Amino acid sequence: MTDLARRTVVGFLKLTAFMVLLVMLPAGSVEFWPGWLFLAASLGATAAIAAWMLTHDPALLERRLTVGPAAEPDPVQRRIQIVASVFGIALMVVPGLDHRFHWSAMAPGLVVLGNLGIVAAYALCFLVFRENSYAAGTVAVEAAQPVIATGPYAVVRHPMYTSASFLGLFGPLALGSWWAFWPGLALVAVLAARLVAEERYLTVHLPGYAAYRLQVRWRLVPGLW
Repeated sequence: MTDLARRTVVGFLKLTAFMVLLVMLPAGSVEFWPGWLFLAASLGATAAIAAWMLTHDPALLERRLTVGPAAEPDPVQRRIQIVASVFGIALMVVPGLDHRFHWSAMAPGLVVLGNLGIVAAYALCFLVFRENSYAAGTVAVEAAQPVIATGPYAVVRHPMYTSASFLGLFGPLALGSWWAFWPGLALVAVLAARLVAEERYLTVHLPGYAAYRLQVRWRLVPGLW
């Protein structure tokens, strides 16, 4: 096993343990079936994408292993990442508490629909990774990095954020909690703020990005913004 493969496996196991604790521990019961379905969809898609990157684009995988607020070189992005992390954690914790204390009820069909949305989010994420080998986990520009204007980047300027927004919007459905829409919507708002800050950075530091902004009108959602 290569060093990259080892670090990927270790990182995935840590992520799995972290997410299981966040989703299932607040529920106080292993019978919280929306939680297990969400975990299967999210972690299964993550494992599949990581396996693809390990085989087809190890450089991208290396870039994606550097994530989180501490890895951000820009203080503004670091603060945004911290706030996004808080809302992301709340998005997974609140449904378990909702299940335990019976705050709200959701039809099973909506839970299934939500998990289909989660799978769609990861599918879009995969298309982004396949198109852009420079899609790092932090906001940075590398030497000779090109502007990507093909695939999902021909539709919106930030398809990765579109994918992450899907998680914020479909996550509450997937986890069967109406209350989880509060942190979910807050997460989408924080992602929008991160997007705007990233655009300012890319316009200054990535040659050709200003022209790309004129070429592709929409930032996040076609026809909306």
